Amino acid sequence: MIYGIGCDTVDVDRFVTKITTNQRLLQRLFTGREQDLPVRSLAARFAAKEALVKALGGSNFAVPVGGVGDEHELSLSWQDIEILPANGTKPEFSATPRLLEVFTDLGVTRAHLSLSHDGGHAVAVVVAEALPNNSASDICCMHAHPPTPKAVL
Repeated sequence: MIYGIGCDTVDVDRFVTKITTNQRLLQRLFTGREQDLPVRSLAARFAAKEALVKALGGSNFAVPVGGVGDEHELSLSWQDIEILPANGTKPEFSATPRLLEVFTDLGVTRAHLSLSHDGGHAVAVVVAEALPNNSASDICCMHAHPPTPKAVL
């Protein structure tokens, strides 16, 4: 069953201006493995991160969880949501530990992702799926990418 749908769009020129004038922003928004991608791909991934949070029912990277009397929020950081090509194919969400935890807590079992960029805009659509009984026993459509070696400083 569909848990939620999220969509977001980014003006690529505006995104480029923000990223090029503030290098720390690039490091804050994207994992080391995402940072080397072309800027229009980064814009689409930024939209995807926003769209995922919307699909999970949250805003500002806080996702509401629980029923009456048990309400709380699960927080995600930009680094918790990583989007990489799966085996050289279409981009997918990486199975980061925190994202898996949030999916499990929400009962989300699958996240479908579509990215596009054209005419100066990047767009992402995410459809989050859950089992009818809302139990997350088989989380899929996220790739467990091997960790990137850290640079020695």
